Amino acid sequence: MSYESLEELTVSAEKNKVSLFEAVLKDDMDERGVSRNDSFDKMMGLWKVMKRTAADYDGGRRSSSGLAGGDAQKYREYTHTYTSLTGDFVSCVIYYALSTAESNACMRCIVAAPTAGSCGVLPAVMIPYSRRYNVRDERMTEGLYVAAGIGQVIARRASISGAEGGCQAEVGSASAMAAGMLVYLQGGTDGQVKSAVAMALKNLLGLVCDPVAGLVEVPCIKRNVIGAVNAITSADMALAGIKSRIPADEVIDAMKRVGQAMPEALRETAKGGLAATPTGRRIAEELLGLK
Repeated sequence: MSYESLEELTVSAEKNKVSLFEAVLKDDMDERGVSRNDSFDKMMGLWKVMKRTAADYDGGRRSSSGLAGGDAQKYREYTHTYTSLTGDFVSCVIYYALSTAESNACMRCIVAAPTAGSCGVLPAVMIPYSRRYNVRDERMTEGLYVAAGIGQVIARRASISGAEGGCQAEVGSASAMAAGMLVYLQGGTDGQVKSAVAMALKNLLGLVCDPVAGLVEVPCIKRNVIGAVNAITSADMALAGIKSRIPADEVIDAMKRVGQAMPEALRETAKGGLAATPTGRRIAEELLGLK
C-alpha cells in the first residue's frame, strides 16, 4: 500500500472527498493493476470465507495436539442455558472468536486477518454485527477494506508478526483493525476511526507471544476473544467522542519499539511466558519431547 500512515490515508480521503473504503479500494486497484470489480469481488470473497468458516464449525473437532477444540461449543451451550454476564451481542462475539481460532488450530480454512494466529478477531465482530444490524455483504466488504487499510499501515510502520513484535503485533493489530472498521460501519468520522485504532492498540501494548509447545493454540485462541471484545469497547469509546491522547500513528510506532525491546523468549519462540511455566513445559515435553 502506498500510504505510510493513517494520517496520510485520512488526509488523502478528505482531499479527494472519498470515504476511507474508497481510498483503500483505489490504492489496491493501483497497486495490483486490477479493476474495481476485481478488487471488490476478491475482498467480498474473503468475507464469505469468514462466514463459511463460522458456519462449518464443529464442536467435536480437536486439533492434532488435543489442546484445542470444543470450547466454542461449551460457550454456546452455556449461553443457551444461562444468562451471560456480557449480554447477547458480546456473547456472540466471544463464540465466533473462539470458534474461528479453534478452526485454525484444527486446520480448517480461515482468513489470516492479519495473521492466522489472530484470525478470530475480525469475523468475531463482523458476523454478529452484520446480523444485529442486518447489514448487506457489500457494506461489510467496505468495512473489510477499512480494516485492511489499517492493517497495511501497521504492517508497514511496525509489524504484524508475533516473531517480530509479540502478540501485540498479531492480536493487537487485529483488534485495532476491527475497532476502526466498526467505527466506519457505524458512520463515525475518520478521526474517530483513528482514535478507535489507537485505543485498541494501546490496550494491548506489550502483549507477548508465548505459545505453549510452539503451537498457535494456548493461549492464542482465547487471546482472540480479548482482541475482539477490546475492539468493541474501543470503537464505542471513539464513537462517544472519547479521543486517544496519543495519535494512532504514534501508538503504532510505540508498538514497534516495544516489540524490538522484547526479549527473544517472548517473541514466538516458546521459551518464555506461559510456555515456560511448569505446565507449559510439561505439555511441550509430552507433545514434542521437548525439555
